[in-house]
Amino acid sequence: MPVLHLKAKPNARHNQLAVAPDGTVTVRLHAPAQDGKANACLVAYLAEVFGVGKSSLTLLSGHTAPFKKVEIGGLSEVDFQAVLAKYSSPQLL
Repeated sequence: MPVLHLKAKPNARHNQLAVAPDGTVTVRLHAPAQDGKANACLVAYLAEVFGVGKSSLTLLSGHTAPFKKVEIGGLSEVDFQAVLAKYSSPQLL
């Protein structure tokens, strides 16, 4: 199962995933970083982006930190890389 390493930025205007040219993944989240709201928003948003159910995602580390590791079940490595390629951005966030 693929594991996504990312930096979460809560309190954004809207949810957004971007992959920088160096491969760094940043996810901006509308939810605030309090009471687990940002983590719940992150799981729901990533499930939508990767086309899997919320129960297929597991937050492995970073429960209270901006740098997180999320395991994505039910998705092949090829499909995982294809989705990330769609969100690649020529500019840094």
